Amino acid sequence: MNIATFKSANKLITGEGSTERLLEEVQRLEMKNPLIVTDQILVEIGVVETVQSKLKGLTSDIYSGVKPEPEIMLVEECTSIFKKGNHDGVIAVGGGSALDIGKSVSVFANYEGEIEELFGTDLVPEKGYPIIAIPTTAGTGSEVTNIAILSDKQAQLKKGIVSDYMLPDVAIVAPEMTLTMPPSVTAASGVDALVHAIEAYISVNASPITDSLAIGAMKLIAENLPKAYANPNHMKARENMATASLMAGMAFGNAGVGAVHALAYPLGGRYNIPHGVSNALLLPYVMEWNKIGCLERFRDIAMALGENVRELSDRQAADIAVSAMKTLCEAVNIPSGLRSFDVPEEDIPSMAEDASKIDRLLKNNPRLFSFKDIELIYQSAY
Repeated sequence: MNIATFKSANKLITGEGSTERLLEEVQRLEMKNPLIVTDQILVEIGVVETVQSKLKGLTSDIYSGVKPEPEIMLVEECTSIFKKGNHDGVIAVGGGSALDIGKSVSVFANYEGEIEELFGTDLVPEKGYPIIAIPTTAGTGSEVTNIAILSDKQAQLKKGIVSDYMLPDVAIVAPEMTLTMPPSVTAASGVDALVHAIEAYISVNASPITDSLAIGAMKLIAENLPKAYANPNHMKARENMATASLMAGMAFGNAGVGAVHALAYPLGGRYNIPHGVSNALLLPYVMEWNKIGCLERFRDIAMALGENVRELSDRQAADIAVSAMKTLCEAVNIPSGLRSFDVPEEDIPSMAEDASKIDRLLKNNPRLFSFKDIELIYQSAY
């Protein structure tokens, strides 16, 4: 039976100026005292002030303790502030880290147990407080997914809370909110969105709906990421990248991601390599291994990335897809090689062991990976 389901944020508001709808949505969700969840940099550069100005005097406190690759304790800290302030909703403003913390707080603030009890799939017992997600990067797609990824520093692993109760009530995707991204973040987050689209497209759970979103996202990224990287104020490129990230998020939020993410998690958990960068580092090497499992899909990826493969065999087209993806990463100066991040080569076996246990993601992959396969991929990426 070929049954597929599709889920996303309850309401999407997109386009330049869409933050003007924030107050209307806050009132619709009956928030009278929302907590803005963000990071200190966005406070300092005035992004949060811009968001608050849309609330036209409505009471709104700020939690600005979000850090990259957020740790579990940040959810507990933010939840404590949420409860003490008698807040009744969350407005998450920022990249994937802020959105993931906001989504986690929205369900954990309504939960009587320990947060560790929520890690896994469908372990959140009920809908939490309303949440509005406003991304300031174009990459994670967290504004439309039902998952939050948190770092467990003690275990040196990343863990996920996966629940449809985590889907934001509203996602407001305004391209002007991404103008503050420096080029390096534009590049890393853009390639992260590309990874989401590619992994969703080759996932064993792909459907006609997710396929259309994934291919559309790839085309937009190939055409617009270099422009947004070269000129951060290129509003049309920014809008297209925000749309691509949203589409890729909806694609992987339903089809799932695979081995790239599974192998990337130990890099973030152990060495604090940013999520987008770790995905970009591993993408070409995992693609090389995956292509024999779905050569015809790699042909489609090559075409989505702008390559003419009409006269080529599926195998040749698949090689072109990998090459095109490498060229795009090089164009936006994505770092290459685990060695450049001071990852000890002797850690490869233990990283492979950690990655091989992430069945939630590996089961989506078009090719089955053994422990030895994962070890060899890390070695190739070194």
